[in-house]
Amino acid sequence: MSSHPSIPSIGRQADRDNAGPLPVWWTSAAGALLICLGWTACVWISTHLRADPALHTAALFVHLASLILGFGAVLVADYYGMLWLTGRCELGEAVACAARLHTPIWAGLAGLVASGIMLNPDLASPLTRIKLVLVLLLSLNGLQAGILRRRIAGAAAASPPARTLMWGAATALMSQLCWWGALAIGFLKNQG
Repeated sequence: MSSHPSIPSIGRQADRDNAGPLPVWWTSAAGALLICLGWTACVWISTHLRADPALHTAALFVHLASLILGFGAVLVADYYGMLWLTGRCELGEAVACAARLHTPIWAGLAGLVASGIMLNPDLASPLTRIKLVLVLLLSLNGLQAGILRRRIAGAAAASPPARTLMWGAATALMSQLCWWGALAIGFLKNQG
């Protein structure tokens, strides 16, 4: 049985994930492509699926529960980031908290998307289209947030460089804008 040498990573050391032979940019691009394809499929399915009133009610419940799960976890992660910024916890603690919340955040987002398909979205509405774009941006932002979290974890012993901190601030801001924007649009759409 022959052994094959590992494939060397391409690019700068900072652009590589030390978990495997593939560079971070490649796996990130593949992840982004899968997110975009999944988003497109969900939009297409939502145009062809009509839920009966009972399924619509169940989907609405799942939608709200998923919002609580996903957005609640995001708020906790951002709270720990603020604790670190104000010197009330260590960077390692904030990063560990974000790592633990990774699963509920993505589970909540997946639940929102899956249940949203059955809520008969009005794709002719500009607000609905904006909400869909916010969900796509949120998903892509979450993908790159994982890279950021690993980079910050690698610098947890020391203070991360200013560039990394700015990246973190932009990531948190984008996340909050997308979550709150989608929430506000969902609220407005249900009032009319």
